[in-house]
Amino acid sequence: MTSAGTTSLSRDPRHVWVRARGVLFAVALLVVAGVALALVQTGGHHGRLDPRSADPNGSMAVAELLRERGVSVRVATTLPEVTAAAGPDTTVLVTAPNLLSGRQRTVLRTLADTSGGRTVLLAPDAPALSTLAPGVSTDLPDTVRVLEPGCAVPEARRAGAVHLGGERYVTVGSASAESCYFRDGLPTLVRVRNSAGGDTVLLGAADLLFNQRLAHEGNASLALQLLGSRTHLVWYLPSLSDPSSAEGGGPGEAGRGEEEGDFLSLVPPGWLWGTLQLAVAAALAAVWRARRLGPLVTERLPVAVRASEATEGRARLYFRADARDRAAVVLRSAARVRLAPLVGVPTREAHSPDALLPALSARLSPGGADPRDLLFGPAPVSDAALVLLTDQLDALEREVRTS
Repeated sequence: MTSAGTTSLSRDPRHVWVRARGVLFAVALLVVAGVALALVQTGGHHGRLDPRSADPNGSMAVAELLRERGVSVRVATTLPEVTAAAGPDTTVLVTAPNLLSGRQRTVLRTLADTSGGRTVLLAPDAPALSTLAPGVSTDLPDTVRVLEPGCAVPEARRAGAVHLGGERYVTVGSASAESCYFRDGLPTLVRVRNSAGGDTVLLGAADLLFNQRLAHEGNASLALQLLGSRTHLVWYLPSLSDPSSAEGGGPGEAGRGEEEGDFLSLVPPGWLWGTLQLAVAAALAAVWRARRLGPLVTERLPVAVRASEATEGRARLYFRADARDRAAVVLRSAARVRLAPLVGVPTREAHSPDALLPALSARLSPGGADPRDLLFGPAPVSDAALVLLTDQLDALEREVRTS
């Protein structure tokens, strides 16, 4: 028999705890996540290359050093702020030129050519260079390491060795370009002067501006010289929320941006943070449940993948992405590396037109294809042009081997 106060279907406290602990855990997780997000929001700026950030990848240290030397540092997050502050006594630092739209790049290029000031671009890629620095292209990127100047540019000679690398540039056809800090024959710092008395500086990597690396080697010296040559510095942090990033830039584009902003303003902030917290809780719950499946077990592959199949797979990826420019860069770079030893040029100078082309021309018969266009020319505009380039590179290599 059971007592009058309970029945056989009654749940004891232990049973209730077992059934409710999952819900209590989720509630506790939401509370902890809310507190953590609140602390993050009130902790100030922690962005990469942000001059207000003291994080290892922030740039507060170099900004403070510039202020001590009398340079005013102004942070800009929109292009109109940059255009309003630009002038002959101003340096414009663009931390992410690859995020700029085509219209923004055109405006920034016009500004650089007419203001008479300095523009510093951090790790611009090929699309950004086509507008911001015509005549300069990119090759395959490399790792960041300590590099020596290897040039006569005063700022680089005073700074000495610095942490550079990343994007490597090819300056064929740009007579006003000065190149420094070479890696395998290609520079990672390029300065291009313009007719208005200003210049544009390309840095292959932004590591020397990070708080954690500023005190190493000559990083601080080069950073202060490049960014402190004028009395004012505009630190441009491009973002996708900049209204000027709309390609059209007309009234219709502005109207749509305002409508989107009005719609988002109707959503209470608490709902946005609540959605983020629920997403985090769901991800953690998925990880918790996935543990019941057991650890991963490594197995030997049943077959060996041939190198030719890997090459074909990579080629298909390039074809799907319509990446003719990147495919051409790979083909030309590999051809230069193979041709250099055949004509007596060291491999480290294989990507230097001044070293490779004279030695190559001496081995070729007159009247053939121009090796400069084949090895250092522009990207093909069609798949047929890419196939033709491949055939011409093969023919050039055969001719050099049999000459």
